[in-house]
Order: sequence, then structure tokens, then C-alpha cells
Amino acid sequence: MINFLDFAILSFTSLFVIVDPVGLIPAFLSMTQQNTSRERVHMALLASFITFVILILSFFCGQKLLLAFGITLPAFEIAGGIVLLLVGLDMLQARRTAIKETQEEKAEGITKHDVAITPMAIPMLAGPGAITAVILLTNKAKTFAHYAILAGNIFLVSALTFLILGFVASRSRIFSVIALKITSRLMGLILTAIAVQFILNGILVARLFS
Repeated sequence: MINFLDFAILSFTSLFVIVDPVGLIPAFLSMTQQNTSRERVHMALLASFITFVILILSFFCGQKLLLAFGITLPAFEIAGGIVLLLVGLDMLQARRTAIKETQEEKAEGITKHDVAITPMAIPMLAGPGAITAVILLTNKAKTFAHYAILAGNIFLVSALTFLILGFVASRSRIFSVIALKITSRLMGLILTAIAVQFILNGILVARLFS
């Protein structure tokens, strides 16, 4: 059984990297260039709250949906690992993956007055990758303490998303594009390693029960 500290680190790192509020900064600033700082902060707050709601619903209901569709956990772990791997590989190239946002969604966001719910919260922050990560991590939780840690990290990542985007809303000029790309590549490397581990775990479990 994975110990509490290791699970806390794994769950926080996985969620923070896949939600990727740092990588969202350029798109956020581009989509809200016509808004005031106060409006930007409000959108950051709403987007972070919606992200929390979606991920906590995935935490409570994700495994039940898998069972309803007859999907085994090893199969989902392998498929989910592949999804996270694709996101991580795109992050290594310092680009926003189409799994999180398409060019059409970003273009639509630029023309909208309020982008908090779409496309920011859905699908840029709480997209398929983030939902997949929550379900995979829920599967790894074995005790009430594990579940509490994961729920707490969902809240923590959502809160950090607001703090980061809220800070950017009023301090946009101090952020370097180069620094953001370096950060994105580092987080992409971490996510890629986590994704490969999920795939290996899924294959191992599938072989044990085959």
C-alpha cells in the first residue's frame, strides 16, 4: 500500500501538472486583454471554482461510471496513462495540447467577454486529462486518509490556480514567455514520467489477473 506522504506528493504533483495553471497564463492574458484587472480576477476565481466542482465530482463519481460501463480499472489506467502521456509530450514542447484546448476554442475565447466557464474551466483547466488523473488517483486510494488527502489536494490545486491566475491578472507584465516555456517543459517531463508509471501499473495488474 502506498504510504500517505508518497500519495500526497504523487496526487498533488499529478493534479497540479495536468491542470497546469502556469501553462494557461499566456492564453488567459490573450483572451482577457480587453478586460480590466478586476474582471480578470473575477474570471480567475470563477474558473478555479468550476474546476474544483468538476474534479471533486470526478472524485466521487468517476469509478462508479467506469463500473456502469463495464470498464476495468487496469484498462482505464492504461488508457488514462496514454492520455496523460500525450499531454506531457506536448508540454515538453512548450505547447498547449489539443486534449486541453483546440485552436477553435482558444479563438472563441478571445471573442468572448467572460471566458471563465468556457473555455478556461472547461476544457483548459478541468479537461479530459485532469478528470482522468483524478479517477486514476482515486483508484490508488485505499484508505479514508488517502481519500481525504486526494480531496484536499483537489481543493489545494484549485486554490493555487486562483492564486496564480489572480496574481497574473494584476501583474501580467512581469511574466517572461521564456520562463513560462521552461516551466512548462519541466512539468511536462514530470507528467510524462507519471503517465508511463500509470501505464506500467495497468499492464502489471492486468497480467496478474489474466
